[in-house]
Amino acid sequence: MLKKHFDYYLRYLDHDIPAGVVVFLVALPLCLGIAVASGAPPFAGVIAGIVGGLIVSVVSGSQLSVSGPAAGLTVIVAVAIEKFGYDGVLLAVAISGIFQLAMGFLGAGLIGAYFPSAVIKGMLAAIGLILIMKQLPHAVGYDADAESDLSFVEDDKGATFSFVWESLKAVSPGATIVALASMAILLFWETSRIKKHRVLSLVPGPLVAVIFGVTYNAVAQALLPSLAVASQHLVTLPMISGPIDFAHQLKFPDFGRLTDPQIYVTGATLALVGSLETLLSLEAADKLDPLKRTAPTNQELKAQGVGNFVSGMIGGLPITAVIVRSSANINAGAHTKVACMVHGWLLMLSVMFLATVLNMIPLACLAAVLLLTGYKLAKPKLVKEQYEKGFNQFAPFAVTIAAILVTDLLKGMAIGMAVGLFFVLRANYHSAFTLTRDGKNNLLRLQKDVSFLNKAPLRTYLESIDEDSYLMIDGSRATFIDQDIMETLEDFIKAASDKNIRVELKNVRGLTPNNNGLVAA
Repeated sequence: MLKKHFDYYLRYLDHDIPAGVVVFLVALPLCLGIAVASGAPPFAGVIAGIVGGLIVSVVSGSQLSVSGPAAGLTVIVAVAIEKFGYDGVLLAVAISGIFQLAMGFLGAGLIGAYFPSAVIKGMLAAIGLILIMKQLPHAVGYDADAESDLSFVEDDKGATFSFVWESLKAVSPGATIVALASMAILLFWETSRIKKHRVLSLVPGPLVAVIFGVTYNAVAQALLPSLAVASQHLVTLPMISGPIDFAHQLKFPDFGRLTDPQIYVTGATLALVGSLETLLSLEAADKLDPLKRTAPTNQELKAQGVGNFVSGMIGGLPITAVIVRSSANINAGAHTKVACMVHGWLLMLSVMFLATVLNMIPLACLAAVLLLTGYKLAKPKLVKEQYEKGFNQFAPFAVTIAAILVTDLLKGMAIGMAVGLFFVLRANYHSAFTLTRDGKNNLLRLQKDVSFLNKAPLRTYLESIDEDSYLMIDGSRATFIDQDIMETLEDFIKAASDKNIRVELKNVRGLTPNNNGLVAA
């Protein structure tokens, strides 16, 4: 059996190795940028990418999904770093891994199906807006301390917006040029002209933006120092030379916080949001898979749990399956999980031996990548699509965005879920039954599930039936009739003879017509 699996992976090496290189080139700037956006050391983002490539891919049942640090968790991590410090967040990440492992063993892989799509899209759109606001200072080279620069949820909610405005009034020319040019490159790289080109289509846009940023800054430092990017606006990775030095750079959690209940709340939040993002990305990756393979969701939660536990224990950011890297992997021709493993090895080797080169990357380049990521999450087209779907879809979407921006991610999701649930109940409230009238003849048709929530409108319908009339109660379309509804119908039937209302029942078990009524159909 082992030989069969080994041969299967060897068969596609000519596809998987080039695909792994492409994913590495896409992942490296994203790992660095997401770490910066989270207020964590850039090294932490690379550690998470390495764990996603070398550990999660082995345990996962998916052949094409790629895991690593995700933009969707930046807000939670940034807020948690303010509260607990980075060492405390590492403990929360490890705890989130334990939660995910438990979820996998408990069969919670279907959790994503219980969240309304409007709420999930609202969550992603809110994260996109926060990314844009938090990356603008990096894009213009605004100097600020790390805490105020990377926090979103503050005591004064207006502080975030005023901070963005202040950063725009303190523009650094070099960083702004790099950010604008990088954005132009990224946008151009998504045009049909590039996608149709046989060679250029294989080169990731983020890599081209990073190469431009490094080249521009080197030339500016030599010829026009006033337009160069200041050293504090460059990536700052520890100078590593080899595996032993790499091991010395690993950080460990603050186990002294094991008695802090808020650590467990943060861990649970990371586990829930990370699992949702993972399951959504996994579903999307399965749809893109040319071989139409379906990854087991519970096994994926276990794999993410192992990955997050390891990442937290050695100094990495939280991990999820990520659709950007997964789609790049599939588009590059990957066939098996070997491609994801190749990307993990390349990330580790680059940090071990190319730290000097990586430290030449302007943060403005990474900000440009994340600004575009934020725009894709919150693009106007998405708002228009949700609006066109109707108020019952747009309201939960809009409320979730507003609630997350005003409170935090977990409270915002809870508020969005409450609004979504309200519209579900409202739809059920109006569609549980219909009353059709034709003179003195009435047809009360019970539809689908009729719960206690429908008792009040049912009473109103029954009270509107005139004296000396006929009522047919048809339950043939109902799959469930609540006991409260049965009692309401029974009370009406008992009292109907006083108004000379004849009642006929059709497929309503447990009830009998009144003495003046007809036989049950």
